[in-house]
Amino acid sequence: MKLKAAYIHIPFCEHICHYCDFNKVFMKGQPVDEYLDALEQEINLTLKESPTSGLQSIFVGGGTPTALSESQLARLCEIIQTNLPYNGQTEFTFEANPGDLSEGKLEVLYKAGVNRLSFGVQTFNDQLLEKIGRSHRAKDVFRSVEAAKKMGFENISLDLIYSLPGQTVEDFLETLSTAFSLDVVHYSAYSLIIEPKTVFYNLMRKGKLPVPGEDLEAKMYELVMNEMAANGFHQYEISNFAKEGFESKHNLTYWNNDFYYGFGAGAHSYVNGIRKANYGPLKKYMEPILNGDLPTMEEHQVTRTDRLEEEMFLGLRKSAGIKVAQFMKKFGDSPYSIFQKEISELTELGLLKANENEIALTRKGRLLGNEVFEKFIGVIEE
Repeated sequence: MKLKAAYIHIPFCEHICHYCDFNKVFMKGQPVDEYLDALEQEINLTLKESPTSGLQSIFVGGGTPTALSESQLARLCEIIQTNLPYNGQTEFTFEANPGDLSEGKLEVLYKAGVNRLSFGVQTFNDQLLEKIGRSHRAKDVFRSVEAAKKMGFENISLDLIYSLPGQTVEDFLETLSTAFSLDVVHYSAYSLIIEPKTVFYNLMRKGKLPVPGEDLEAKMYELVMNEMAANGFHQYEISNFAKEGFESKHNLTYWNNDFYYGFGAGAHSYVNGIRKANYGPLKKYMEPILNGDLPTMEEHQVTRTDRLEEEMFLGLRKSAGIKVAQFMKKFGDSPYSIFQKEISELTELGLLKANENEIALTRKGRLLGNEVFEKFIGVIEE
C-alpha cells in the first residue's frame, strides 16, 4: 500500500474554542519559528525512513494554520514545497479561520500551490459563535470566502457544527441556507461532541450547558441530509457532502484505511502497518528532533484483526460502503466469511443494506452509525 497522503499539524491558535480538544496552544510567546524548523527536520527524517513516490493529498490542520504571520506561512509552504513530493494534481488543503485570512496570506497560499481551503465556520449565528468561543463573526465568513474566490480558489469547504448549546432546528436551518448562499463545493457537518478537558465539558459537569439533546440532534442531522440533497450535494460520507468531483481525497484516505504520514506535535500517522502518535507538548516534540530522532510518543503494530475491524467501521462511514471485491483483494477473504453474523443482524434491523457487491449503511444506519460500528469490534476470535 503506497503512501499517498500527508497531514501536517500546526498547533498555534490566537484563541481557544470552548469545544476544542485538539492539540493546541495560545500563539503569543510561542517558539513558532523553531517549531517550523523542527517540522522540516521531522519530514526529512521520516521520508528517509519511509519514502514516497508522490502524494495525492496534503492537509495542513491545527490549531489554526492561518494564525501564522505571512512570513511564517511562506516558510511553512517552502518547507512543504522543498521536502514533500507533490504536483498540480495533488489536493493541497489548508484549514483556515475566517477572521485570519488577509489578502497577503491568501496570496502566499495560492502561489505555493494550495488548491483547497477548509473554513471553520461552525454557525452563522453571531450569538452562538460567541457562546462557543469562536473569534470570527458571520460577516468575516462572507469576506473571507469572497476574497478566496477572487484570489482564484475554487475548491472551498465550510465546516458546520450542529447541536450547539441553545441551538434550535430553525436556527440551524438558517445557518444551512446562509451556507448554501455562499456557493462553495463542499460542506462538512458534525454534531457537537463534548470532549474532556474542554470548557464545555466543565460547564456540562456543573449542569450549565443547555445542549439540544439526542432527539433534536437527530432532527438536525436529518435536516442536513435533506437540505444537502435538495441543493445538489452528494453525501459521500456520514458527515461530508460535495458537488460531484469535489469529495476530499484526504478524508477518503482515512475512511479507505490507507497509509498516511502525520507530521507535527500530537500528529498521528499510519505508515507501513504501524500507527504512531507524536508527542503533543511543543518542548517534548522538538527535543528528540534536535537529537536527530523522531518525536514518537507511542507506536502500535496493526494486526490483521485490527485491520479487518478498521476496514469495516471506517469503510462503512462512506456512502459507497465496502466493496466486497476490494475487501477480498486486500485480505484474501470476503467480509461475509468473517462478519456474517454481524452483517445479517444489522441488515435485519434495517441499519445495513448488503448484497454480493457491497455493504453500506442505510439512512437509518447513518443515524445510528456508532452503534453499527461497535458491532464489528472484538468479534474475531484470534
